[in-house]
Amino acid sequence: MRAFARTLSQLPLAVAALALFALMGLTFIDVVLRSVINAPIEAATELIRLLMAVVVFSALPAVSWRGNHITVDLLDGLLRRLRVQRAMEALVSLACGVALWFPARRIVDLAERARSYGDQTEYLHIPTFYIAWLIAVSVFVSAAILVFRGLALAVTGKVPEGQANG
Repeated sequence: MRAFARTLSQLPLAVAALALFALMGLTFIDVVLRSVINAPIEAATELIRLLMAVVVFSALPAVSWRGNHITVDLLDGLLRRLRVQRAMEALVSLACGVALWFPARRIVDLAERARSYGDQTEYLHIPTFYIAWLIAVSVFVSAAILVFRGLALAVTGKVPEGQANG
């Protein structure tokens, strides 16, 4: 079961890595074609936008699970001296998890609107609701992970196994 959970947790990172590789390859080929034969890839801009969304939002659940978000540590010394650093980390994780619920709901609404209107990308005519749903699912999963992480920190005072100390 642990191996299955580990494999499942690596899936979003594999998707992000593949999208990043495709993004690099596309950019390289576009630059070469643009410079050498003055023939850029017309759909490169829209593909780059889509791939960037895939990279960022596919990695978001893993970043949330590991507690690897960018943080400002201005108060870490004070919190450490007061011995409330873990409590504050738990509170921040819970607050962020709850706060992410609202944009995730809005993204679902926007994805459904895009689906109902038949919105597509300009050159390749890719339905935009697919990317919007990927973003919504990633944000919902990240919200659930942050709430779980915050509760685990509040109850046990430790991050769950396999997570980095935030």
